[in-house]
Amino acid sequence: MRNIYLVLAILGAVIPYLFFFDFFQQEGLNIPLFVKSLFVNGAAGGFTADLLIASVAFWLFMFSEKRKDLNMPAPYLFVALNLTIGLSCALPAYFYARFGKVSGQ
Repeated sequence: MRNIYLVLAILGAVIPYLFFFDFFQQEGLNIPLFVKSLFVNGAAGGFTADLLIASVAFWLFMFSEKRKDLNMPAPYLFVALNLTIGLSCALPAYFYARFGKVSGQ
């Protein structure tokens, strides 16, 4: 499973950025338009809200784990991945790191 998490983290980094690069290539580095586009209609807004709520839940989960008892990975790197790349990279990357720590691999 650990290798699957690694592949998912890589795909979760590459695939969203293909869309982001396309947007920025067409619109330039227009951050207000990018944020506005996240909520351009009900479907996009629903996906964006879902992603934001799932990200907050992921952060709360990571910060509430007893890392000392299970030697869990520190959450700060994964919050940074979540904010700069996305949950599709951060979550499997966290599982990759966690799986290795818990199983002793």
